[in-house]
Amino acid sequence: MEKTMGNKDSVNIYELKLPRDLKKLTIPQCEELCGQIREILVDTVSKNGGHLASNLGTVELSVALHRVFNSPKDKIVWDVSHQSYTHKMLTGRLQRFDTIRKNGGISGFTRPCESKHDAFVGGHSSTAVSAALGMATAMKIKGDNIHSAVAVVGDGATSGGLFFEGINNAGKSKTNTIVVINNNEMSISKSVGGFAKYLSIMRTSDSYIKTKDVVQSVLSKTPILGKPIANTIRYSKNVVKEALLHSNFFEEMGFEFVGPIDGHNIAELEYGLKQAKAMHKPVIVYVNTIKGKGYAPAEANPGEYHGVGSFEIKTGNPDVTPADSYSAEFGSCLCELAKENDSICAITAAMKYGTGLQHFAKMYPKRFFDVGIAEEHAVTFCGGLSSMGMVPVFAVYSTFLQRAVDQIIHDLAINNMHAVIGVDRAGIVGGDGETHQGTFDVALLTCIPNTTIYSPCGYNELHLCTKKAVTEDSGICAVRYPRGEENDVGCISPCTDYQLYKNGAKILAVTYGRLSSEVLEAKVLLANKGIKLDVIRLVKIHPVSEDVKRIIASYDMVYFFEESFIEGSVSQKIDRYAKKSKISAVDRFLPHSDVSSLLDRCGLSSEKIADTVLGDCDE
Repeated sequence: MEKTMGNKDSVNIYELKLPRDLKKLTIPQCEELCGQIREILVDTVSKNGGHLASNLGTVELSVALHRVFNSPKDKIVWDVSHQSYTHKMLTGRLQRFDTIRKNGGISGFTRPCESKHDAFVGGHSSTAVSAALGMATAMKIKGDNIHSAVAVVGDGATSGGLFFEGINNAGKSKTNTIVVINNNEMSISKSVGGFAKYLSIMRTSDSYIKTKDVVQSVLSKTPILGKPIANTIRYSKNVVKEALLHSNFFEEMGFEFVGPIDGHNIAELEYGLKQAKAMHKPVIVYVNTIKGKGYAPAEANPGEYHGVGSFEIKTGNPDVTPADSYSAEFGSCLCELAKENDSICAITAAMKYGTGLQHFAKMYPKRFFDVGIAEEHAVTFCGGLSSMGMVPVFAVYSTFLQRAVDQIIHDLAINNMHAVIGVDRAGIVGGDGETHQGTFDVALLTCIPNTTIYSPCGYNELHLCTKKAVTEDSGICAVRYPRGEENDVGCISPCTDYQLYKNGAKILAVTYGRLSSEVLEAKVLLANKGIKLDVIRLVKIHPVSEDVKRIIASYDMVYFFEESFIEGSVSQKIDRYAKKSKISAVDRFLPHSDVSSLLDRCGLSSEKIADTVLGDCDE
């Protein structure tokens, strides 16, 4: 966008000192500013990829929040925080916004280490109310009754149990906790469950709220009779509420309620937020927005523009035609297996498209279950299905599987239930950063009895492992696979146990999954320098077979290369069988960047793997 100033009544975002200057703008100037922000959003995301539709829907809300509240003294907590792009522009990161999600650039999620205006780390869903309540409680303990903690929550996140746990505590807390519910009627997958239907009704049922506001306004202006009448109608309040709105859940939980508000009307937003701020008690501010607002392709297909790669702005078409992916192949495999076995069920936690289950949902609607953002429930639900002879398959991102570890242990493993977990986005994922890397599932699952884990390399092997997990194995079976498409697997023979690449070497490299390609490439690099390296590629990574242990014990030196966290890794569990060993794995939270850069940073690129071996050979 051109950084030029128009006439004296116009505004140019690049000439403002943000967020301070926001409060000086008129409403028309704010509306002009919102238009400029949308241009920047579309332009930047079209180049960098990222979350588009949700950010286009929260532009006015972000502006209003920073005009009404005083960040960082007031705390604004963005649930998930994928919709915080405008917030970032308004809090000192406009000049670097073109680096979002890039190596060394700003994060696509809120990060307190990046800005004092980012009140809390974001990435996973339904956490904001609990975090905001904690902040508001700390303010109260410290004697600060002026400032507020504001949780901004999308309607999709209200399907998460943690949201209700926070609401349950916050409503009776007597703190300055404000919860802004942004209802755009569109989470990544369509919001599901009874509460989603309730929110949909509330989106249009504003008769109760309007009536309540009118009555309060009239009574406040009636000097003598106002108070007695108010006392009288307080008794009948529940009757009126029941008739007009069938009761308001949030008021029953102890919250005041403001809304519904047009989330694209800045004046209305500011009025509602100021009301909430002035109450000095727990308040729900209910806002209706349009996901994808201002960019026609995103408005027409908000789900497709939730998270995108680079695209052509004029048409909305992606720059690169999407290739096949592990997620799509996993979904395809389940569809094939379900034809032969009517006990197979597929479960997702609000990620039908992301996990490749959309075709299964169409083909077998009675055996497909989207439970909403409820990973804990999903796992125990799988346990119930399994107890009745069904074969549940739960497809979930590695990072979100972390939320259900207790249920995996208590409701699946102890009961020795047969359930299959498709661990999508396993390993390093890149642009989404610390909160989304899939580097902990191996450590979490390998310590659980009655658990088998496969880490295939390539689509054919994915099909083999999934079929074995579904039709032959017992107990918990996890099949883990990375984001995106398969690497070159020309030299890989699909199997379900291990593959040994023997070259008469005295040193051995042990690896699995996507990293196999890097290690095999390093083998070639080393051969060009006259160094022989044998490689064993694990497919069944837990429990490791006795054959693998014997092979490891037969080498003078064994190198382990693993795209998982080092503590609790497969490498740590089997390196005791080696005469001498060295482990290269993930040992830190990994920030946003591209996958190849992060592999290199962890010493897991083919070049760094070769360097590790060469370094020892030179000693």
